[in-house]
Amino acid sequence: MAPNGRTAARPARSIVSREEWLTARKAHLKNEKALTRMRDMVSAERRALPWVKVEKDYVFDTAEGKRTLAELFGANSQLIVHHFMWRWDLDQGCVSCSLAADHAEGALVHLQHHDVSYVRVSRAPLAKLEAYKKRLGWTAEWVSSYGSDFNYDYHVSFSKDDMASGKLYYNYQEIPEEYGLDELPGFSVFYKDESGEVFHTYSSYARGNEEVIGAFIYLDMTPKGRNEDRIMEWVKRNDEYEAQAGADSCCHTAATA
Repeated sequence: MAPNGRTAARPARSIVSREEWLTARKAHLKNEKALTRMRDMVSAERRALPWVKVEKDYVFDTAEGKRTLAELFGANSQLIVHHFMWRWDLDQGCVSCSLAADHAEGALVHLQHHDVSYVRVSRAPLAKLEAYKKRLGWTAEWVSSYGSDFNYDYHVSFSKDDMASGKLYYNYQEIPEEYGLDELPGFSVFYKDESGEVFHTYSSYARGNEEVIGAFIYLDMTPKGRNEDRIMEWVKRNDEYEAQAGADSCCHTAATA
């Protein structure tokens, strides 16, 4: 066993000549290029989706006081909302959502200078969010939707009645309620026009959120890949790796497709 708890055994692979490796690599390159073209097509299709006008006046608790959804855009016309899952049972943020947040930190300066604002939204008291943000060394704006319909309307929080029904509407389908989690993760995108009207353009959930996690791309390049028995079981908060402590990943357990 490796020091980090992952298996240390060498993966079973054929050992071949450089010429044989090059033949196999070129064959794989065709699939990589096909995937790139498919990704470009899907991205274009995503951008072309119809929009829905946001009619509700959502208000959030922020470090600067009460602010509306429109005010979260700042000077930009596009807004990415990370529906950050708060673990009430652990009194801290979800470990997998924390991994996604780690990645966003490095992108912030680039997004802000490309007409895109980014904000984390959680259904938890602002003081808890601010303390967790400080603990993990983040700088992105994090606001509280506690007491509003925002999380429920975008299908990342679930009422007691939802939980009691045994079925949750998540990732555009009904899924069985199996884990006792009344919060799940997601991303939503909004656009604000010149008149100040706001439109919902896109939302993703479950494994659809993996696109923003660069660590997965790096791991997928390696022979051992993600090296996991259960999805994201190895992920920890960025201050927990030395102790090798923490709960299993929570963001992707309820819906993995």
